[in-house]
Amino acid sequence: MQKREELYRGKAKTVYYTDDADKLILEFRNDTSAFDGEKIEQLDRKGEVNNKFNHFIMTKLEEAGVATQVEALLSDNDSLVKKLDMIPVECVVRNVAAGSLVRRLGVEEGLQLAPPVFEFFLKNDALHDPMINDYHIASFGWATQDQIATMKSLTFQVNSVLKALFDEAGMILVDYKLEFGVDGQGNIVLGDEFTPDGCRLWDKKTRKKMDKDRFRQGLGSVVETYIEVAERLGLSL
Repeated sequence: MQKREELYRGKAKTVYYTDDADKLILEFRNDTSAFDGEKIEQLDRKGEVNNKFNHFIMTKLEEAGVATQVEALLSDNDSLVKKLDMIPVECVVRNVAAGSLVRRLGVEEGLQLAPPVFEFFLKNDALHDPMINDYHIASFGWATQDQIATMKSLTFQVNSVLKALFDEAGMILVDYKLEFGVDGQGNIVLGDEFTPDGCRLWDKKTRKKMDKDRFRQGLGSVVETYIEVAERLGLSL
């Protein structure tokens, strides 16, 4: 499968057309950004690590019955994916209080959330990804009520699968975001990525941060820690 012209260039990934109208190539770059692109660096091997990590996680989710966009690994940095009409909404689940939830509500970082908190955010960097709800999504036509319900259900299904996976590897899945799209048959499919860039992971014993907060907070060893996460899960990098 050959790359054609560029379809979309994000902060850390580039999407390319292919010679198959139903398939795209997703390239993971070494670019690393935070704070809506205000902090940007190049981190050696990050694109490769995230590409292989994402393929590993998406395969686990497919095995658990969650339809995903990922088709195959093509190279260190490239994956073949299904073409989706992406819904401009981020689905966030929080198992433990951290990040913006702590800032917004003044709760203590590390507070266990039972039941987990579900939140929607509009995917819009210019507006700093504002929080929205079901009514905004339906009123502005970003998704139907049935699609909203499916995205919620799938997000919690992912939570069940991945909480257990990370727990067995000695880590806490603190929170994460997912993005969904619609395939050619009208099905809701998990798209984009699941990597340490889009979730929070802590070591169960030490509470060491093992995700992009290492970059946001200047803790260092970003890629090295991502590799440690992968290797704990059984993925050799």
